[in-house]
Amino acid sequence: MTASSTKKSLLIIDDDELFCDAIKIGLHSQNLTIHIAHKGQDGLAFCKKHHVDIILLDQKLPDGEGRNLCPQLLQVNDQVKIIFITAYPSFESAVKGIQVGAHDYLSKPFELDELRLSIEQMFHTQELEKNVALQHYKRHREHSDTVLVSHGGLQDTEDIVQRAAQSQAPVIITGETGTGKNVVAKYIHFHSQRADNGFLSINCAALPENLIEAELFGTVKGAFTGATETRKGIFEMADGGTLLLDEIGEMPLHLQSKLLSVLEEGQVRKLGSHSLKPVDVRIIAATNRDIEQAVKDNRFREDLYFRLNVLRIHVPPLRQRQQDIPDLCRHFLNKIPDAAHMILAPEELDHLCQYHWPGNVRELKNIIERAVIFQRQGGIYPSELLRSSSATSAKSSHDGHQTLEMVIRHHILTVLDAQQGNLTQTSNTLGISLSTLKRRLKEYATRSN
Repeated sequence: MTASSTKKSLLIIDDDELFCDAIKIGLHSQNLTIHIAHKGQDGLAFCKKHHVDIILLDQKLPDGEGRNLCPQLLQVNDQVKIIFITAYPSFESAVKGIQVGAHDYLSKPFELDELRLSIEQMFHTQELEKNVALQHYKRHREHSDTVLVSHGGLQDTEDIVQRAAQSQAPVIITGETGTGKNVVAKYIHFHSQRADNGFLSINCAALPENLIEAELFGTVKGAFTGATETRKGIFEMADGGTLLLDEIGEMPLHLQSKLLSVLEEGQVRKLGSHSLKPVDVRIIAATNRDIEQAVKDNRFREDLYFRLNVLRIHVPPLRQRQQDIPDLCRHFLNKIPDAAHMILAPEELDHLCQYHWPGNVRELKNIIERAVIFQRQGGIYPSELLRSSSATSAKSSHDGHQTLEMVIRHHILTVLDAQQGNLTQTSNTLGISLSTLKRRLKEYATRSN
């Protein structure tokens, strides 16, 4: 009877046992779990321990009035929808019920169909609220962005990707920055049973350490200074869909234990809340770091690593799959307005295939876009842009090749120097957390000693 195939939970708080049993029998459904409490405080205690979608709340209870209990129930779970029921109807009671947060008001006796309609409307409202929050967060996560080259350098990888798409198991995707780990994650989601639900991602390295927990799990109003409203976390927004935890290797250790708990129990707790909410989220993690070495160095929990590492997908760097370059170029050109008709000359493709691509697919995309901007008479010459970047790279590397770590280290130290050693400004400019910057600088200092 529900608006969604996901099983919903209904709590009846009423001291009339016959009424409760009749409602439970009348609303029996495979998609609806019904619970009963005969006192207000018993109902409140149940809500603190279990997630509830809808509450039928009697106005007169043995231990108080329903309208006084309503704000307490909403404080535990601000997403719950409350339907007031009473044997003593009045316009004043209905108004007061709505004022304290109820969504509907029914007078006893009422028809079962009337109750069913009210509950269906509540479920529909919850779905709309979830979709609005999801659209607000996801922004540019589009199915059209997914692309895999199945007959080129990713052919071996594709078999694992296809198996991952047919599974619900957690996945770890490894590879250098810019290789397309996010694209692989999207491909898995949009070819899975969860394709009709949301795909969300969060970069664990880009958020300040003190905000990651709030972003993941949500907050209740007043949980900390600055928490002016109750907010859903990304786990709740991704319920029924897929969540990509990008740069998982940068997640602080104390949050890794909380993430492990969510994965094992399937429940999240907002910051400042006493109640747990069940979530059904498929986790994909991605990292450009040596995650096994991080485990050995006690920078990543071994139990979380084993929990995530059910399926492992490694995306090779572009320099190891240069046969993919022509197809990738065509894909990028097709996505640029008025550039779909452009064709790269064979000699241009030769130059692109001979380049070592330290920035991987992301760098190729950037070069193609720049070449379109600087086109001459309808022709594009990305190799001319590569020559200048190659010459710059050669100054700091005898053979003209740099490892990814060398590029990252040089960039961090360059920005640090430009900010005159100010760590906060440097982390903001780089788009990484202050703790990540400090850790990297400590690593660089250790290696130089």
